[in-house]
Amino acid sequence: MAQIPNLDNAPINLTSLREQSQKELLSILKNIRGKKCMVVDQKLSGSLSLIIQTSLLKEHMVELRHLSAEPIETDSTKVVYLVRSQLSLMKFICSHIHNDISKGLQREYYVYFVPRRSVACEKIFEEEKVHQLMTIGEYSLYMIPLDEDVISFELDLAYKECQVDGDTSSLWYIAKAIHKLEFSFGLIPNVRAKGKASVRVADILNRMQAEEPVNSSDIVVPEINTLIILDREVDMVTPMCSQLTYEGLLDEFLRVNHGSMELDASIMGVQQEGKKMRVPLNSSDKLFKEIRDLNFEVVVQVLRQKATSMKQDYTEMTTTTQSVSELKDFVKKLNSLPEMTRHINLAQHLSTFTSKPSFLGRLDMEHTIVEAQSYDICFEYIEEMIHKQEPLVNILRLLILFSVTNSGLPKKHFDYLRRELLHSYGFEHMATLNNLEKAGLFKRQETKGNWLTIKRALQLVVEDTDTANPNDIAYVFSGYAPLSIRLVQSAIRSGWRPIEEILKLLPGPHSESKRSGFATSPSYDSLNGAPADKLSDGRRSLVLVVFIGGVTFAEISALRFLSAQEGMAYDLIVATTKIVSGHTLTETFVENMG
Repeated sequence: MAQIPNLDNAPINLTSLREQSQKELLSILKNIRGKKCMVVDQKLSGSLSLIIQTSLLKEHMVELRHLSAEPIETDSTKVVYLVRSQLSLMKFICSHIHNDISKGLQREYYVYFVPRRSVACEKIFEEEKVHQLMTIGEYSLYMIPLDEDVISFELDLAYKECQVDGDTSSLWYIAKAIHKLEFSFGLIPNVRAKGKASVRVADILNRMQAEEPVNSSDIVVPEINTLIILDREVDMVTPMCSQLTYEGLLDEFLRVNHGSMELDASIMGVQQEGKKMRVPLNSSDKLFKEIRDLNFEVVVQVLRQKATSMKQDYTEMTTTTQSVSELKDFVKKLNSLPEMTRHINLAQHLSTFTSKPSFLGRLDMEHTIVEAQSYDICFEYIEEMIHKQEPLVNILRLLILFSVTNSGLPKKHFDYLRRELLHSYGFEHMATLNNLEKAGLFKRQETKGNWLTIKRALQLVVEDTDTANPNDIAYVFSGYAPLSIRLVQSAIRSGWRPIEEILKLLPGPHSESKRSGFATSPSYDSLNGAPADKLSDGRRSLVLVVFIGGVTFAEISALRFLSAQEGMAYDLIVATTKIVSGHTLTETFVENMG
């Protein structure tokens, strides 16, 4: 299991949130006496690994299994299923129970839905006539802290469900999670939302507050001053660009999952054939905390400097007489050696990808598309990728970027590329292209695009970006400032009003509201960094930025950069349905009909 991150430095008490979730799970398990087998839905196991140690489960006489079609092999007479409300998973549970019955095994079955039960799932149990054999409950895990400033709602498919399937149930879960936060940290007085889904979440949140109010008088000053909610749909340009921060590139090439990566041991310098290693990546690793948000070019330099300084210290140690305190300092430095080795190995492995001409050529093309000045060059580049049979997701990712920045492609070009894709990759990808069209990501152009206006008004392209000493968030993409974070910048500085005209050019409505209980308090009238926005214990007030449909590591790095700026009166905390990259986000739309 992954290393559980240390949350002591979190701007709000995320440790208490984690402990609450842990306590709730243990109470479910304690109520089922004796030895039990807990069968966990594969997707949930990563979430659980950030909440509870395996050793703690063993103390409660729990053996762990992953849910699959295969029957459960265990000598426990009690089986506890922990699952999301997905119909396909119910089929597995039913087949397990039928299998046990056919073998004459007598077991007690418990099914706990995460975060809440669903009628459709229970209907399957009834149809399969296993309903009366099980005890059904809920484990209301609506969010998990991924790190000291990042919370995940663990809703992997929220973007596709909302955009393609017309299923907006995830929006209720998001509002519920935010409302749960309010019960711990106070009613959030300012809410700014942009995008169809975000405005709906803000509405649901108000409805929840009316039905189940957070009592504002209990908490004198709410810890979270402002909530900014953004739809991924509002900015699909950013995730389709290749991230250039250290953590962003690790996710692009090696896939970060729940704060860790599974890699071949050989990458980490361990020579064991075929062995896999889990590498934790969170702020408990001091060196990672220092370099995760830097542009990768700079990371290589930082690691080189640190290694050189260590080498000098070692030479001094062996050639001169050292005092006890100097020895102590040296030993302290040696303690960071495992982290140094880990990140030098990772950086070296990443360099094999980032130095490839194909990667550099792709970066150039992304910048050309974002600049939106050379339509024909971009079109020909994508056409050539199709003819070279490059991996489909790579092509779709660039195609989405091209289509979004042009508000779709002229009918002739749209039909041509669509036909070429189907000829080259097979007609089973018809469903994939239909999904992208439904979501408005690859479509026919109906009106002239307004990307150039948006790009200029929000200064999204920044020339001569200094990645080593950045003065703008554009360093995370080496010259492109993420549109989403420019919107957050504006929402924090002066609300939506000054950029009203630009917001109208972006997908979906926007809203801005003050919530009851604080309307008369002058310190909440604006977010202009007034000293009144300090909490009673002197900490900075908080802005919670919620992304519906996913956020990239590069965007999180840009927000951390903003938070660290001089004159910034707020700490920022990010909550998201899922951490995504252009790759993982595009993959959710891919369907194989073959």
